[in-house]
Formats: sequence, structure tokens, C-alpha cells
Amino acid sequence: MEKKKSLDLDQIQRQFLEEFRSGKPTFGKDGALAPVLKHFLEAALEAEMDLHLDEEERQKGNRRNGKVSKQVRTSDGVIDVESSRDRSSSFEPQIIKKRETILAENLEPRILSMYGLGMSLRDISSHLKEMYDMDISHDTLSALTEKIVPQVKEWQARPLDSLYCILWLDAMHYKVRQEGRTVCRAVYNILGIDRHGYKELLGVYVSESEGANFWLSVLTDLQQRGVKDVLIACIDNLKGFAEAITSVFPQAEVQSCIVHQIRNSLKYVASKDQKEFMRDLKPVYRAENKELAELRLLELEEKWGKKYPKVIESWQRNWEKLSTYFKYSEQIRMLIYTTNAIEGFHRQVRKVTKTKGAFPSDMALLKLIYLTHQNISKKWSMPLANWSQTAQQLSIWFGDRMQLDLK
Repeated sequence: MEKKKSLDLDQIQRQFLEEFRSGKPTFGKDGALAPVLKHFLEAALEAEMDLHLDEEERQKGNRRNGKVSKQVRTSDGVIDVESSRDRSSSFEPQIIKKRETILAENLEPRILSMYGLGMSLRDISSHLKEMYDMDISHDTLSALTEKIVPQVKEWQARPLDSLYCILWLDAMHYKVRQEGRTVCRAVYNILGIDRHGYKELLGVYVSESEGANFWLSVLTDLQQRGVKDVLIACIDNLKGFAEAITSVFPQAEVQSCIVHQIRNSLKYVASKDQKEFMRDLKPVYRAENKELAELRLLELEEKWGKKYPKVIESWQRNWEKLSTYFKYSEQIRMLIYTTNAIEGFHRQVRKVTKTKGAFPSDMALLKLIYLTHQNISKKWSMPLANWSQTAQQLSIWFGDRMQLDLK
């Protein structure tokens, strides 16, 4: 059997943007999203065939019997779709019926997006029945989503750029059902800015818990996929995290999130003191330079050190990681002094996953996050604001490690 070519998502994205701006159809025969729709419909047909050829059918001697191609008219044009035949000709596909040559208007983008927007399989089935009088069972849709798994795995293993200017690394936490019980899972996400200022989700990894040891394996995977250098890595205050980063990327500068440090500090400050403590703490992390910040930190210790020694000690112990951003301009500081960039991504993901209690498996969790990311990343089509200026500043700081494309 001829192996299907994988989708060139970068080419699809570029063509889609051109067609979108010019108002041209995107789902027509030569449209940017036609290969995606074709891939999805053919995967759905294969999933339906898998369900049809159950053990009972196979005992009757029924098997696949080649493929048949048909033209299907969409609201934006015509696409060619291949589907499998069976020997007994008893297969009755539902997503595109045997004699159906026209898809319901606007059905294709709905099918492509509903699951990625967090709708349950049963909700999708009910929606298609209500809107289009089309019966697609829960089992068919479940089998269909399994067809996404190779695409997810291919995305996880894709080659990466050799340099990322900034990485934000953080984890989300979910519940997954395993062997009749519910367990916790940490989802490790790495969001990066490449040398041209474009945002990219480098990887998503699922583990039993968050820890520096697993982060080390994640960073090693990035290295094996082609990342040779990271200029600045932005992290929370997880113990051993910074050491894990520098063990893989020894030249990387690590910035611990100021907001995480503040939140952790306030946990151990009495509620009646929090307002005053914060008023005294702000001059530390909002200082114009590191020397002035250290002076304000000494003043904070003089006032609060006896009452909250562990809080002050935490700032002093983590100071080198917390104060990295002071050496840079205000523009770069705003990018790296918190992990807001990846937390913003997490908030968008949670909008989709918030209705889920516990996922049936790790892969079910990973599939939904992957599809959600596909929707979110459509907005990442432009470099960060004022990136040309930021890139020049990074080039001055990091020299040959950050070379500009100047002719």
C-alpha cells in the first residue's frame, strides 16, 4: 500500500494566510485547507471501516478490497476523497454516504474544530444529528479521533530550530483515569520565541508529577530534536529546575518568575501584614538596576527579617535567578521577568479542558491539548511587537550566539 504523504503544515499555514487576506476560498480543490479536510474525511472513513470490519464480519470472510475515489462538493469547491471498499459491499459509510456527493454547507470546518474546541464526542454526534440530520455514533467519532494519534506523535518528534531566544517552561495538572482509579498527571509545556520573533510550542509531555528530573528528560529531548542553544529560559521556582536547564544548555541564562516568588512569599506572611509587606517589596523587583534592587532587599530584611526570616531567606537564596532580568532593557525585562506568556497559553487551553472531569487516558489528554494548540497557534502568524529592536539588543548581549540576518 502506498504510504500517504504527511501534511506540510507550514505550507498550509502560509497559503491559508494568503487566501484569507485576499478572500479566496480555503476549502476548494486548490485551497489551503483542502488537504486538511481530505485528510480528516479519509481518516473518518477508515475509522468507520475499522468498526464495520469487526470480528463477526471477518469470520464471514469480509476484508478490505481496495479503494474507490469520488469527488465531493463542499461549500467552497470540489475535493477528491478516497475510501476503502469491502469484499461483501456491506459497508455503509456515514460521514460521506455511498451516493452522497455534496457535504452540508459549512460542515467541514465544524467537524475540524468541534473536538478541538472541547466538545465531547457525544455532543458532536448530537450536534451533527440536530444540524444536518447525520447519524455519526460516539464509537465512530472515538475511532476517528484515534486517527489523530500518529499526527500527534509526528508533531512531538518534529525537528526544531537550533536556536531559541527565549523559552518559557511550565506545567499544567490534570486527572486521568487509570485501571479503575483517578490519578494526577503533569503536562509539561515549552513555549519558545525563535530568532525571528515567532512564537512556537516546542513540545507537550505528560508525566505522573512535576519534577526537575522529568524536566531534564524534556530538555534532553529538545536537544535531540535539534535545539543547540537557548539564550534565556524563564521558569517557576521548582527546586533543581535551573540546574537541569544549565546541564543541557550550559550557556542559557535562567530567570525565575518574580510573580511565583511573590505568591510563595505571601503564603507565609500574615494577612494583616500583606499589604504593607507588598508595598516594601515592590521597590525590590521594580528597581532600575540590580544594585539598587539589592539595596532595597537589605532594607526589606531590616524591617521584616526577624518576623518573616524564611521569606527573606528565600529571596536571598534565589536572588541570582530572580535578578537576571535587571541586566536587560525594559523591553526584554517585560518578556522574561514572569512566565506570563506560557500562563496565558495555559489559560486558553483550560477554557477548552475545564469541562472535562478526568480524561480516559494520557493520549486522550494529549490529543485535546494538541488540537487546542492548533487553534490557538493560528494567531501566532506575526513576530512579537518591536521584535527587530529586541533582536538587535539580544545580538549585542549574546554576540555570535544571536546573529542577525543582515545583508
